Amino acid sequence: MKFGCHVSIREGYTGAAKRALKIGCQAYQYFPKNPRSLSVKDFNREDAERCKDFCRQHDLISVAHTPYPTSLTPPAEKKDQIIDSLLNDLEIAEACGSAGVVVHFGSRINQSDQLASYQLMIEMLNNILEQWEGDCKILLENNAGKPGAMGTTLEELIQVKNLTKYSEKIGFCFDTCHAYSSGLWSGENNEELWEKGRELGYIQDIEVINLNNSKYPLRSGKDRHANIFKGGHIEEKHFKQLFRTSYLSGVPFILETPSDYGISHEEELEMLKQKMGK
Repeated sequence: MKFGCHVSIREGYTGAAKRALKIGCQAYQYFPKNPRSLSVKDFNREDAERCKDFCRQHDLISVAHTPYPTSLTPPAEKKDQIIDSLLNDLEIAEACGSAGVVVHFGSRINQSDQLASYQLMIEMLNNILEQWEGDCKILLENNAGKPGAMGTTLEELIQVKNLTKYSEKIGFCFDTCHAYSSGLWSGENNEELWEKGRELGYIQDIEVINLNNSKYPLRSGKDRHANIFKGGHIEEKHFKQLFRTSYLSGVPFILETPSDYGISHEEELEMLKQKMGK
């Protein structure tokens, strides 16, 4: 089992990897560029190569996360910008040796025509992946939202992947807060959920779990992260069950928890390792 957290690239890609290792990460996540911009970054390739080598030397797993404005169901005038930005994210992540780039599942664009949103997602993924020849994957992340909201079931994630022309270039990121928010994962249905994931083919392509507690109750539809052992509604026993799930052995658990409640990521990682017997 590997634990880690999100780290800043303020000191470059190699600096991010070194910071991750220093605070006890065995895996980490990062934004490949400004998280609030869809600009195409002319990145430092030598730094990215050093990051890749450093991670290999220290057995560090990394994934990137697309900037906040990234959407797989954008308005027409934003399509080209998002395609270019995501290709840039993939290029940076590939250079850094990352397993994939996490991108949120699309949102509904037309209440009267629900299929339109899925069709747009598939069109966007095809446009991006037909231009992408690297090993780094797009990792579709399950959405938060009320039960029934778009992107809140394993069936949707699998179906979108399978309907693209380049399904081999797509994997998955499972977010625990999002899953709790939507009712996909309550903690009580852990065994049932992952057995379904195996049957659907989801398990085979899961690359990372974003490990977050939820500030709001089960099926609240709200995406507000809380620390794993403080201020959240997901119980410790349910996280323990998740960590012991055999289907997830080898999948890294990466914190995206807040650091403004008196708990640093370094402290939270140490708590995880102690409580989980690491």
